[in-house]
Amino acid sequence: MTSKTKPTDPYAKAGVNIEKGNELVDSIKTSVNATHDRRVLGGIGGFAGLFQLGSKYKNPVLVGCTDGVGTKVALSQAYNKTHLTGQDLVAMCVNDMVTCGAEPLFFLDYFAASKLEPKSTAKIIKGIAKACKKSNCALLGGETAEMPGHYAKNNFDLAGFSVGVVEKDDLIDGKGIKPGHILLGVESSGPHSNGYSLIRSILKKHKAPDSIIQILLKPTHLYPAPVLELIKKTNVKGMAHITGGGLTENIPRILKSGLIANVNLSSWKLPKAFQWLQEKGKISDSDMLRIFNCGIGMVCILDKVEIPKAQKILSAHKLRTFEIGSIIKGDLQEQIQYN
Repeated sequence: MTSKTKPTDPYAKAGVNIEKGNELVDSIKTSVNATHDRRVLGGIGGFAGLFQLGSKYKNPVLVGCTDGVGTKVALSQAYNKTHLTGQDLVAMCVNDMVTCGAEPLFFLDYFAASKLEPKSTAKIIKGIAKACKKSNCALLGGETAEMPGHYAKNNFDLAGFSVGVVEKDDLIDGKGIKPGHILLGVESSGPHSNGYSLIRSILKKHKAPDSIIQILLKPTHLYPAPVLELIKKTNVKGMAHITGGGLTENIPRILKSGLIANVNLSSWKLPKAFQWLQEKGKISDSDMLRIFNCGIGMVCILDKVEIPKAQKILSAHKLRTFEIGSIIKGDLQEQIQYN
């Protein structure tokens, strides 16, 4: 038997080309291996990825996160920018992870398409590898599926899974949040990877300037490096990654009963891309805050005396920050209010 695909190959006739899959694996090996260190046992192509945790941890807690890029992939296809979605995928997982104080260890990706195009797919996976490298995270493995008849022509989807670790005594769970603590907002690069079904609906009706399109296509910020340094050098009480649900639904996720996030909307300016979306989509302020991050990609909660130091640390990572409010006592069901 030969491993080469023949013109009469019944699987190829059904729409699945094994050789293209092998070509893809060969083209990404160098990028994937560049994310590995001595904790990774074995290489790409095995049945399972192997990662050695090591003995430096006293009481380790493993942290798992999974996510996707959503319909931002469709927008990236429309503008031939699919290579940017690799960072989106990694960021959506590892940004969730660091909110509890965990450092990313490894990442697994899943890519599925109607038809596998090795060159364009390799660019996406190389983008995943690059983002893993920036997050000090090994790209341990993945799955590439060619699924003719299931996905529409030329369509694809991405999903990712990441695992990290934190010492049990160092877990950040919001239990230390008290009235008077400050909400420090960290800027986003744009909508990140949320709200794109609405964004695409608006774009069908209104032509956006190139400057707006560029922001809408910008990859999600990778927060692990700056946030982990912040955790190391300050006493962070809680963090919220602002994803689907916006500020309205994500900040309350880390608050105990009896606490309210009191957010001052005049403390930062709504970025132009969000202004354009709100105007063209005729979206109310309350809906904007429940759908989009509105320019704030991460919220860190700290004691007021820690704020100058925190801002200096994040500024060194070229991230702007804003004091967007504080924690107060109260008994609101949503646990957030705006003024």
